[in-house]
Amino acid sequence: MLPAAPALSSYKGAYTAEQSLGFAIAVVAVLLIGIVYVLSQRFGASFASFVLVGAAAITMAYWVHHLKGMAREQKPSFAAAREHETKSWVYDLIKDEGKFIFVAEVPGPDSRISVRLIDATLHVRGSGGFSKDVPIEGSSGMEINDFKYRNGVLTLRIGPPQEPEPPS
Repeated sequence: MLPAAPALSSYKGAYTAEQSLGFAIAVVAVLLIGIVYVLSQRFGASFASFVLVGAAAITMAYWVHHLKGMAREQKPSFAAAREHETKSWVYDLIKDEGKFIFVAEVPGPDSRISVRLIDATLHVRGSGGFSKDVPIEGSSGMEINDFKYRNGVLTLRIGPPQEPEPPS
């Protein structure tokens, strides 16, 4: 029996923008240090060329550190994006004679929508990691009586528990 052939290639995942930027900065720094070194060799092996190469190396290290810091500041953080998403989500909560009507846009298909009312907090889950918790004051002891989801719009009727209908 022949041994299994080694894989010719394997997928290791995409490089992030930060990894690519770090590699590009390092290549440019090495090229510039190389240019300074070649120029210093033209002047001979004097002490001045040694100082020039050292100063260039220190300057390159400073600028590489500074450029990486600038790139890190410019990169949008996922937490900030998530916070913006939370602030921009709008819902309507209508109180009507001891009952509530909740209307909101929730992303995802009907099968991926999950809604629970636990301890006066409405937990809404959708697809794509969408998750919101809405406190509803005065809803303790209530339950979700009606659930409708059409074209991305969720409509809930929250009220006191309904009496089960007697069988006929």
